Amino acid sequence: MTIQQTFATLGRSTVPLIAAAIVVDLGIEAALVGVYLAIGSVAAFLTTIGCGGFILRYGAVRMTQVGMLALGLGLAITTAGWLPLFAAGAFIGGLGQAVSTPSSSHLLGRLAPRNLAPLVFSIKQCGVPVGLMLAGVVAPALVVEAGWRVALLVIALSCVLIVLALQPLRAGFDVDRNPAQPLSPADIRANVVGVLKDPALRIMCVAMFSFVGLQSLFTGFFVLYLVRGLGYDLERAGQVFAIAIVVAVPARIGWGLLASRFVAPATLLAFLGIGMAAAAVLTASISPDWPTWAAAAIATALSVTGVSWHGVLLAEVARLSPVGRIGATTGAVLAFGDAGALVLPLLFSAALSLTGGYATGFLIGAALALGVGLFGLWRQVNRRR
Repeated sequence: MTIQQTFATLGRSTVPLIAAAIVVDLGIEAALVGVYLAIGSVAAFLTTIGCGGFILRYGAVRMTQVGMLALGLGLAITTAGWLPLFAAGAFIGGLGQAVSTPSSSHLLGRLAPRNLAPLVFSIKQCGVPVGLMLAGVVAPALVVEAGWRVALLVIALSCVLIVLALQPLRAGFDVDRNPAQPLSPADIRANVVGVLKDPALRIMCVAMFSFVGLQSLFTGFFVLYLVRGLGYDLERAGQVFAIAIVVAVPARIGWGLLASRFVAPATLLAFLGIGMAAAAVLTASISPDWPTWAAAAIATALSVTGVSWHGVLLAEVARLSPVGRIGATTGAVLAFGDAGALVLPLLFSAALSLTGGYATGFLIGAALALGVGLFGLWRQVNRRR
């Protein structure tokens, strides 16, 4: 599950991370990156909100395979360089990539020891920073050596290879699939209503919206910000991004261990919200004349907070989920994250078009994360009284 999460993240992150090269080659506006991200987020929203029944009916591994195949196809068709196919590729790839987390949560929620769930989920979610790190290093290098079209085709092929690698595992892990599971819109509605009726899960939905939204700004615009806004070349910008993402791997494991042993997950998530807000404000403040190490340090701070919380939150969602409904509940909560990944990039693109600068977009993401963090702390204090 960690490996498939790695390649799912690699596939979804590649286009934004090499967008600077695509923008120059096709002569299009940089703000269209936000549109690409938004289209993918709409598709991901549809997947996460409705994938619960499919996971129960066909199995988590089978749905992961279907998702990775769709992601590879979405990347491959964008190589034509035609904007409508970029939109189609974003949609198809978003549909596929989004099933990765609900499927793995379904498996880990069933198999992981309950007291170690935050740590186990955090280890699995290390696939996200590893995938981002690979994308930050491999994709720009492929662009330099062979062009952005070849880079996308290579990543697409890697997604197909994951589909094949998962096939021998399907029989052993999809033993709980139920071929008679109905696929009904009413079931989707019931999932969402059930999540929103539970106060604790409702807070997780708001946190997911804000945190995923801010993360999408970092992963979708940071390299573009360094190249177009601060004058970095693409390879240097990719290296700064990769350095920042590397630390997210031990950070995720560290937060998971902390939440498993010493700190309540809800409290830790509140502090992480405040921390990522502060890091986003610093990101907005980077100046072109600052040394590279300063930009890398600030990006690292945002990575440690804004790209490292997932395992803690997903384990908490699994703990709060009804028995046998972890995949469906996780999908419903993740749908709010996809909504954040839709709304915030659009706001970022609007701010970029209106102001010509990148700072305002990062500040918008910081404000939402700060609100979640402060409310979470207030709620924890009131619960102890």
